[in-house]
Amino acid sequence: MTQGTAVIIGAGSGLSASVARQLHARGHDLVLGARNTDKLAALASETNARTVAIDGSDPDQMNALFDAIETPLRVAVYNPSARQRGPITELDPEEVRRAVEVTAFGSFLMGQAAARIMQDQEEQDGKRGTILFTGASAGVKGFAQSAPFAMGKFAQRGLAESMARELHPKGVHVAWVNIDGGISNTARTERTDDGTDKMLDPDAIATAYMQLIDQHRSTWSNELSLRPWVERF
Repeated sequence: MTQGTAVIIGAGSGLSASVARQLHARGHDLVLGARNTDKLAALASETNARTVAIDGSDPDQMNALFDAIETPLRVAVYNPSARQRGPITELDPEEVRRAVEVTAFGSFLMGQAAARIMQDQEEQDGKRGTILFTGASAGVKGFAQSAPFAMGKFAQRGLAESMARELHPKGVHVAWVNIDGGISNTARTERTDDGTDKMLDPDAIATAYMQLIDQHRSTWSNELSLRPWVERF
């Protein structure tokens, strides 16, 4: 029996793949959204997921994805972000605009589309749904020559906090997850851990996401920081 739909925007081979596998194991109907769905073929086959080509910062595309959902929407996860590094005096304004659109505006679009569905549907296990935003330490502290990323992540964090205050009383759990450190074993970065657990394991992060989804409503978290035991903060 299906546990309802789970949507992952910005799906790929790293963290989102780990999240997809664990959601599939729980019996969710999966929808994986990404700019390039060709790269999702193997993951989609493994998790019996439907793939959708989407620019997360496009309102029409985001709404169309959520309008096509046929079973109750139980989980929505937003992963995309964009970086534009360089001295503040040399940054290209249009590239900065695009970075903020991907990280912050796209988060808003998914959050809005998911909330519209979740707040009016039947409860399951004491909640109507869970919305999770994949954040970063840049949403807590702005690093030098990384202003666009900080702008996007600070905005995303503020969005999640505002949504949590509005939607928790309506039975929709919203949380922002600070991924404070490098993620190991991701194809995008080709970073690997040396066995000392100095980097975040994507499967372990996904398990933390499942724990957020499972939280009893008497103890809902609206923020969670995940960092390796050796990470400075």
